[in-house]
Amino acid sequence: MARPPRLSLGEFERLVEKAIEQLPTEFQGRLENVVIAVEDEPSDEDYELTNTPDDEELFGIFRGPMRTEMSFDMLPGLPPQVVVFRGPILRNTRNSGEAVKEIKDTLVHELGHYFGLEDDEMPY
Repeated sequence: MARPPRLSLGEFERLVEKAIEQLPTEFQGRLENVVIAVEDEPSDEDYELTNTPDDEELFGIFRGPMRTEMSFDMLPGLPPQVVVFRGPILRNTRNSGEAVKEIKDTLVHELGHYFGLEDDEMPY
């Protein structure tokens, strides 16, 4: 089996930026108030919030209200956040090309939550 790519945090963040640039333009234009972050590993709380079994890897998470749940009378708070987890993605890909694809798939999935989709409504 091939070894997973060894990418520094900075290199991984550049791959996330590359994946964001590859998103459809209409997606990119609606991300002005969304934070996209990289974290090394999901927390126990992340696993609990997503109901992800302990024996599965969690590649990303959406934190915050869905766009469809936002209203003008909401109190100001932290902006919605999409987090991509570096460790799980690198452990499950063999090279930087596969990592970029997984990052992009993860971004699309988590941004789907921002736009109001549940897991069973995602296109893949």
